[in-house]
Amino acid sequence: MGGRVEPILGPQGQYLGPNRVWKLEEDTPGLAMSRSLGDGLAHSVGVTWEPEVKQLTMQAEDKFIVIASDGVWEFLTNENVGRIVWPFYLKNCPE
Repeated sequence: MGGRVEPILGPQGQYLGPNRVWKLEEDTPGLAMSRSLGDGLAHSVGVTWEPEVKQLTMQAEDKFIVIASDGVWEFLTNENVGRIVWPFYLKNCPE
């Protein structure tokens, strides 16, 4: 689609952080996302508005579900989020 996907290049030539969407020959826009609404530049390099949808069936052993943006998952692992949510689950306090 005329773009590339790779992390930011650090001062010693190493990749840093999450994958980002870039123009093929320029270091713009550098967005750490795969979907966007109304961003013409990002759209020109393959970023789409279409969501990725997964359908899962909840099982009896499933205790909770966390729906969060990539801004959460960029900084926290599943295990970190589980440790944060678990005490609220035990108290039956989803708020």
